[in-house]
Amino acid sequence: MGVIETLIVTTALAGVLGTGLGGLVGALLQKDSNRMVSLLLSFAGGVMLSVVCFDLVIEAIETNAGLWAVALSIILGVTVTYILNYLIDRKTNPEVPHIDASHPKTADDLDELIHSDHLEQHYAKHDGKLGLFIAGIVMACAIALHNVPEGMTIGASYASDNGVMGSAALALAILIGLHNIPEGMAVSVPLISGGMKKWKAVLITACSGIPTILGALLGYVLGEIGPMGLTVSLGFASGAMLYVVFGEILPQSILMYHSKLPAFSTIVGILVGMLIVFL
Repeated sequence: MGVIETLIVTTALAGVLGTGLGGLVGALLQKDSNRMVSLLLSFAGGVMLSVVCFDLVIEAIETNAGLWAVALSIILGVTVTYILNYLIDRKTNPEVPHIDASHPKTADDLDELIHSDHLEQHYAKHDGKLGLFIAGIVMACAIALHNVPEGMTIGASYASDNGVMGSAALALAILIGLHNIPEGMAVSVPLISGGMKKWKAVLITACSGIPTILGALLGYVLGEIGPMGLTVSLGFASGAMLYVVFGEILPQSILMYHSKLPAFSTIVGILVGMLIVFL
């Protein structure tokens, strides 16, 4: 199997299969545990943070494109992800009744993070097909904001290893797959609650993982352009992932489960990530 085919299969397993599995679990149980999801997210966030800082950023520096190029690429990744996330939140939050002035500025539920609560509102109001379609597109874009940079980290790491599926890229793929399971649960449950058939909800949930593949291909293609392209790919993916971890995953995991355990789970994740990178 060629380089591109291997990359597509790996990220499809992480993105589509991981999210689809979460959707299936959500369809069967139609409930989730905030504690379990919080600890899983904080652990995955810790590992991703460790891999980004100990592997991707260091590899970006070692391309010898210059520290400023690395720093600017990271800033670009953070900025673009934040702006896109802000625009989607600004559009959808006012349409959800429970999100008001007293609500936390960041999501305290997976449904809010990926805006499946917004789609559920459209189902509850029995909106027409166009309204439901637009709400679905908004939710898909919200999920893509997380899945594209996640995929880019795999693709960029893959490119930095000269097309070889190294331990860092493989670990990222596995972790992203695990991280996508609770996200898939959060997508399918409100869809089913809104009246959608279970098989259709699971199918839509699985398809929401497709942006992971697109992100991986983008990260790999940029990385293959040359040293500067690899620097931009690694830096942008790192910046986007840093924003997702610090701006979304960690605040959300703490708000979902008010305890010190998410902090310890994150620390364990960082240590596990360090072992993955250096062993």
